[in-house]
Amino acid sequence: MAEIQTINTAATQYEIFAGLEHTNHEQIVFCQDNATGLKAIIAIHNTILGPGLGGTRMWMYAHEKDAIRDAMRLSRGMTYKASVAGLNLGGAKAVIIGDPKLHKSEALMRKFGRFVENLHGKYITAEDVGTTTRDMEYVKMETNHVVGLPEIMGGGGDPSPVTAYGTYMGIKASAKAAWGNDSLHGKSVAVLGIGKVGMHLVEYLHKEGARIYVSDISESAIQAAVENHGAIPVSGEDMIGLDVDIFAPCALGGLLNTENIGRLKCQIVAGAANNQLEDEKIHGDLIRDKGIFYAPDFVINAGGLINVYSEYTGYVREKAFAQTENIYNTILDIYGIASEKKINTQLAAIELAERRIQSMMHVHSTF
Repeated sequence: MAEIQTINTAATQYEIFAGLEHTNHEQIVFCQDNATGLKAIIAIHNTILGPGLGGTRMWMYAHEKDAIRDAMRLSRGMTYKASVAGLNLGGAKAVIIGDPKLHKSEALMRKFGRFVENLHGKYITAEDVGTTTRDMEYVKMETNHVVGLPEIMGGGGDPSPVTAYGTYMGIKASAKAAWGNDSLHGKSVAVLGIGKVGMHLVEYLHKEGARIYVSDISESAIQAAVENHGAIPVSGEDMIGLDVDIFAPCALGGLLNTENIGRLKCQIVAGAANNQLEDEKIHGDLIRDKGIFYAPDFVINAGGLINVYSEYTGYVREKAFAQTENIYNTILDIYGIASEKKINTQLAAIELAERRIQSMMHVHSTF
């Protein structure tokens, strides 16, 4: 019989529960299966507005605590994202520990689907970094609580064009707030990360006549942006300090911190990446004090969630794009709240999200 190893520190247990108390998460589910190699964490933050919907990220985390922290931060962001977007959804997120190029398999994804099924609809999954619509097809074989499926299966397909459109709307709203005009013609924009969302954003910016700088770990993506959209390549190290009108982070989060915010030379930070601020209060305040307009990440990148929610309720692509367009007005509202209350825009967006959640508590408690 294999020896059962236990976590032998009260401190480790305390740190996890202390984190839950701080963020007010409802549930953390640890999923483990020796046969498939699955190691996953499902974080359910809040289900007052509806079932928790959030994608499944697969990443080779250096430490298990990093995976837990990522799941918790992302799921909290999904709660606020759904609330501000006016969706009847809660917030949740899943992470699978592993290299998607080496460790992912049909069996692993289907086993993960079994764990999702065991939550009986409290969590609805979708694709994210390191997973694809094909992976969601495997998950679908084990549970109906999955969205982000291919169009041939009645789903909405790749949500990245809608996410990019919402980001584009948020950038235009930020331009309106900063300069009194939302035209991006002739404006310089640095897009850090030109994956599926970033590349679609580059296309929108190019059509409006913006001058675009790009950086990515993929040389082929950079070449495509240069050839198709006239983008100017820049090294990743130089992007954050580039003298541009708008900085659009569209890669992984945690980029904006005490060390590099001082290097920003832009007037607007507005991009699709999640959790851009290392600390919402400290770094949100630093950006505000520099006079930079910051579009809160969970608001500006809500197009993907809106798209899969439309799939959940009966997919109509035109409806998803129309609802995503309202991100423009929401971003302007948040700038107004931040100015009125003299707080940074990230905190203003959280306040707006919490306002709706608190009002719905009088209607029902949890899903």
